[in-house]
Amino acid sequence: MGLAGLPRGRRVAPSILSADFARLGSQVEMVLEAGARVIHVDVMDGDFVPPITIGPLIVGAIADLVHDAGGAIDVHMMIERPEAQVGEFAKAGADSITFHAEATPHSHRLIGAIHEAGCEAGVAINPGTPVAALAEVAADADLLLCMSVNPGWGGQAFIPASMEKLRRIDALGSDAAIEVDGGVDAANAAEVSAAGADLMVAGSAIFRAPDPVAAYREIAAAAGAE
Repeated sequence: MGLAGLPRGRRVAPSILSADFARLGSQVEMVLEAGARVIHVDVMDGDFVPPITIGPLIVGAIADLVHDAGGAIDVHMMIERPEAQVGEFAKAGADSITFHAEATPHSHRLIGAIHEAGCEAGVAINPGTPVAALAEVAADADLLLCMSVNPGWGGQAFIPASMEKLRRIDALGSDAAIEVDGGVDAANAAEVSAAGADLMVAGSAIFRAPDPVAAYREIAAAAGAE
């Protein structure tokens, strides 16, 4: 389906980085039944960021489950040489693929390659990277992702300066959806949404909560999400 195929509106995307991988299928099914329609997949290579996490096999394993529920898989590649992996993730079932502006000098070319693979294209920036890195690609990208924690690990606190950064991204006036990743929870979701975020990624705030379904719904309600 892709993110563009979902009804317009703000959304919360559970990040499976914080899920219980021994029960990954049931955990994904649980948040889909709670109302989630975007599943966020954090891909790390041990080079761009220290941890090694998820590859195309995991995306392929959950693709039918997500798509059959009318959802979309949002792949966030925190890797070096992202251009080398686009085809594999697209083939596995990714609906959107986001790469980091810091990982390639050829953002326009990579956006084109992602589109040619049949996916929506996103560009992400780290907390220390200026919004100017997105300005030159905002007209071509489908997603503009603002990291609100330093990438690599789940469970970090939201960096307060990210609120103003979201406002500056919103001020670019792009048709691209604005995504924020890191430290989003029920306490800050309303402010994050008001700052301009369309898609809010939440991991540990959902999957490590005593009741993940209730946690998802609380964050979504605070954000005014669909």
